[in-house]
Amino acid sequence: MIIERAYAHIASYDENAWPWSVPCVRGLMDDGMRFTKPVTFVVGENGSGKSTLVEALAEGFGLDSWGGSHDWRYASPRAKSVLGERIRFDAAARGRRMLGSWSARKGFFLRAETAMDALDREGLAPDSVSHGEGFLAAFRGKFLEPGLYVLDEPEAALSFGSCLELLGHFDQLAKQGAQVICATHSPLLTALPGADIIEVGDHGMRRVAWQDLALVDHWRRYLADPHAYLRHILG
Repeated sequence: MIIERAYAHIASYDENAWPWSVPCVRGLMDDGMRFTKPVTFVVGENGSGKSTLVEALAEGFGLDSWGGSHDWRYASPRAKSVLGERIRFDAAARGRRMLGSWSARKGFFLRAETAMDALDREGLAPDSVSHGEGFLAAFRGKFLEPGLYVLDEPEAALSFGSCLELLGHFDQLAKQGAQVICATHSPLLTALPGADIIEVGDHGMRRVAWQDLALVDHWRRYLADPHAYLRHILG
């Protein structure tokens, strides 16, 4: 692992203003966010703040919010977020040198909305491949060594089989001493054995076992009886 805890301090802030109004952000400000496993999944509904959280973690590590590896300085047209510029880390044993030296840092931030632009800058998104193949090219070409790998909903571009390949990459990274933080809606990804799962929502942040996740329960119910859900939304 690279980092054991993320935190942020600010003298004062308006709890009614974004992003301080987001419960998981307030939890980060109050108690920090601890990492206990090499792979951590951040799960929550749209609007719960999971993307805000993982983007800020990536920015705090020096990764471009637009996406890409640590070798690329900022390509984003905007500055760091107000949360990202305040993020600080407590290093794990393997991460002390990395956090102590900019040049020693390794990692990658992959987000669904800007992935193709970031991958093109990395030379991994030729026109001849699909969005999903571009993602897989990044996994195969850049997710190779100890570092911090942050992903925001990578399953958006991936098939079932490609998600399984991604899990294989996560497992190999963990075994090599890297760390993965992934925001996701996927019950497939979150089932990775040995991963930590943090659920964010109105409660803030809490650790949850895979079988207790709301998204797992909903998928089980939907696949068992789609009509039970669809009858409420279809005329």
